[in-house]
Amino acid sequence: MKMQDYEESVLFLGSWGPFQRRIFFVLCLTCVPCGYNILSVIFLLASPPHHCDIPAHSNLSQEWIQASIPAEQVAGQPERSSCSRYEQDLVRNLSAMGASPNWLQNQSALKREGCRDGWTYSTQYFQSTVVTEFDLVCSEQWKQPLTSLVYFLGGLSGCFISGLISDRFGRKPVLFGSIAVLSIFSSAVAFAPSWPVFTVLFFMLGLGQIACYIVVFVLGMFEILVGSSRILFSSLGQPFVYAFSMMLLPGTAYLVRSWRHLSLIMAVPGLACIPLWWLVPESPRWLLSRGRLQEAELLLRSAALVNRVEAPPVIFLPPKAEKAAESVSFLDLLKTAKIRHITLKLWLIWFSMSASYFGLSFSMSTLYGNLFLNYFLLTVVELPAYFASWLAARSFPRRLSFIGFSLLGALALLFIQGTMKSDTSSFVAGYPTLTMSLVLLGKFGVLAGNGVVYTYTGELSPTVIRNTAMSSCAMFSRVGSSFNKLLPWITLGVLSLLGVLLCIFLPETFRQPLPDTIEQMPVTQW
Repeated sequence: MKMQDYEESVLFLGSWGPFQRRIFFVLCLTCVPCGYNILSVIFLLASPPHHCDIPAHSNLSQEWIQASIPAEQVAGQPERSSCSRYEQDLVRNLSAMGASPNWLQNQSALKREGCRDGWTYSTQYFQSTVVTEFDLVCSEQWKQPLTSLVYFLGGLSGCFISGLISDRFGRKPVLFGSIAVLSIFSSAVAFAPSWPVFTVLFFMLGLGQIACYIVVFVLGMFEILVGSSRILFSSLGQPFVYAFSMMLLPGTAYLVRSWRHLSLIMAVPGLACIPLWWLVPESPRWLLSRGRLQEAELLLRSAALVNRVEAPPVIFLPPKAEKAAESVSFLDLLKTAKIRHITLKLWLIWFSMSASYFGLSFSMSTLYGNLFLNYFLLTVVELPAYFASWLAARSFPRRLSFIGFSLLGALALLFIQGTMKSDTSSFVAGYPTLTMSLVLLGKFGVLAGNGVVYTYTGELSPTVIRNTAMSSCAMFSRVGSSFNKLLPWITLGVLSLLGVLLCIFLPETFRQPLPDTIEQMPVTQW
């Protein structure tokens, strides 16, 4: 019996008994911590409006304090300068001479100085953030994107490490290890005394941000659930819970305006998942691929008892386990021409889709309106996107589904560029509704395409190296997320079109048996 007959061997369990229902809901719950944390960088590193602080001992009236901050043109609108003020000795002399504070507003040539006494930050949305506490503005503003980059580099490293560990030591230890990393370092960053310490801890937090999602996806989609329940889980169940957990963050950030308190609360979902260790089994398919036949059979017989069905006397033949015990590594993704062509195309597709997704997600700071409401809307749109992805996964070929959704996202990204001024990254104030509609439409297309490509990648990858393959793709998606603030909209749209082009040359997997070994992988068309 070939390894490809795995699903036939476990048909006696059924596809939606008590065991499968328990696994379905428990696995969905384990992805809550990573969904809750994934875009925390938006709120922890928020940069409120600010201007130079005028100390109380300057003996200036409120009118002179207001006039001490020069006005500058930002996106065609006058705004108070964020990084300079009129020289304070000059202002005090003018005040002592009885001059009018309004006179300063028309004297743009007067000598200015930097914010020597620090900054005053708006508290409209945030009581404190990492930016306001460590003054990551003006000459220190470069630390903001660097901190975000470090966070996503942590995610990149976590994907690489977790994939190797998961394929060698099992899915379950990596799943709960990633959740533990999220909880431990969410708590640790809350006590960071300085920006360098925060950055190091933020990198460690990033290690678990996507690794747990990948492991949960592999477990539910390919290695525990079978039949229609696995499509329901991967395209609807897990993504819906993930999106719902993302929607919880803006509500929490709205109620908890201090970044340190918010960081502590971000550790709670992971701590709540600790009891689930005793409810999540190891992957029987992975056990079989490692030659651990008896453990796989014991797990399935326990599942049969839960489902109240009778297991056959022999579930797996011993030769199957002996053949499966092959050793693979990350380099096997590039070893032969067949897997190398598939791997390289998938890496580029994940890179382009992630750059587009995070480009849309991080556009909230430039969108018109309330930051918390914008975040909520951009998260809510994920629900219909995942639903569309589920419908497509049930009835349509993978390539056709991905190409259709990605084209929709790419066109929206290209049209967004037309609603922006050519000399600024800010949206034109006259078209806020049109811009928001295009952003939501673009995110719908990109995210529905992402949902398809998750399933597509897992179906292309064999069991013996599936988690490594998925994690390597997620690693390249982290690279794409790191460039989201550096690339213009039109470039993101072109990258999405590149993903469409590459997908054309991938083999179709719709309603095809899953490969368990590298030799069973389908052949790429180019």
